[in-house]
Amino acid sequence: MFHALSYLDVAIAACLVLINAAISLGLQLGLEKRLAWASFRTIVQLSLVGLVLEKVFALQNWLLMLGLALMMTTVAAWSAVGRVEHKMPLMKINSLLSIFASSWFVTAVTLFAVIGHDAWKDHPAHYIIPFLGLVLGNTLNGISLGMDKLGDQLKRRRGEIEMILSLGGTRWEAARSAVQNAVRTGMIPILNSMLVVGLVSLPGVMTGQLLSGTSPIEAVKYQIVIMFIIAAGTALGTISVVLLSYRRLFNTSHQFLYDEIRDSNSRSGS
Repeated sequence: MFHALSYLDVAIAACLVLINAAISLGLQLGLEKRLAWASFRTIVQLSLVGLVLEKVFALQNWLLMLGLALMMTTVAAWSAVGRVEHKMPLMKINSLLSIFASSWFVTAVTLFAVIGHDAWKDHPAHYIIPFLGLVLGNTLNGISLGMDKLGDQLKRRRGEIEMILSLGGTRWEAARSAVQNAVRTGMIPILNSMLVVGLVSLPGVMTGQLLSGTSPIEAVKYQIVIMFIIAAGTALGTISVVLLSYRRLFNTSHQFLYDEIRDSNSRSGS
């Protein structure tokens, strides 16, 4: 039932990007070069990933899988930091710790408790890499949005925060609202997706399974699991990085280290 795509089929689909270019030219958005670069990177990156995964899937080597998983995690952590406008101390380390702990924990629970070891023990790479990749891709968005919102809130509310501290308030009392807003912002994308999944869109995994001939009910079961693990990974990753960043910006004497927050044009202490 599954139809294998030819390179011509892929080329025809790639031509659809010309619609974006036409809109950019028509409205003078100046996005033509970025579109071209993004399209080129999409082709190159996915092609390389395909070649690597073919090798990994063929060998089913645990060391190779671990190396690939570590690389994916590191790239995700660095990508999350790169999108943040307000730089904070040790943000790369905070991002790496948060995305590693949350994504690997959620993926492990999924593989051992939900899927079951017997189902994937013979072909672990076919399960580990896709599940981890799904969680990482969504968690990095939550981490990025959460960190950026935290920096923005702390800068905007400096006067309020310092007033609370001067009146004897603790660092948590002063920063609680900023922390809450940051975590809430990081979780909004996945919450929005969960509210409309199946009604407005069919997610990629479910679509892929349907195209391959999987029963719709089985595809739905997998998609439900995926939505929940993505939600859990995003929540854990976002709250972890926000709390770690918050702790770096207030010392044990409950003083606000405002000067540690820098915009993206200045050098970060990460």
